[in-house]
Amino acid sequence: MVSGRCLAKQEERMESTEAVLRLANLSDVAAVASLTERAYAAYTHLLGAPPVPVTEDYAPRVEAGQVWLLEFSGELAGLIVLERHIDHIQIFSVAVAPEFQGKKFGIHLLDWAEEKAGEVGLDLVKLYTNARMERNIALPKTVAISMATVIAVASMRIIMA
Repeated sequence: MVSGRCLAKQEERMESTEAVLRLANLSDVAAVASLTERAYAAYTHLLGAPPVPVTEDYAPRVEAGQVWLLEFSGELAGLIVLERHIDHIQIFSVAVAPEFQGKKFGIHLLDWAEEKAGEVGLDLVKLYTNARMERNIALPKTVAISMATVIAVASMRIIMA
């Protein structure tokens, strides 16, 4: 796995001038954990246990430059965790705060990840998900295959894990 820091500059504006994507820093770890827990709360109930991203220790991922925060009008609206591999970008987690869900922030984050992959010469983005996470699976460009499936978003290529 390659450091996420080589994916892009430290901060980027999205389509809206009110939306900013920036690399998380260690002072953001508690906010990352809190947002992730809130975003995945419905899945925790559905699965009977917290999904893997909820139990993750994000400090090492933040230090590796893998965690990007989406801020909207100064508030933490969402996040995406990207792992750069030799031949692809893996999305470990995409999470949107409940109060921002339904506003296409998740789709924007997935599209942004696809753009980042293209910028570093990769044409494959994989999304780590669970077959029972229907909202994630229903996002455009994804196809559900099985539990703990890896789903390719870029170029509509599907990779079975």
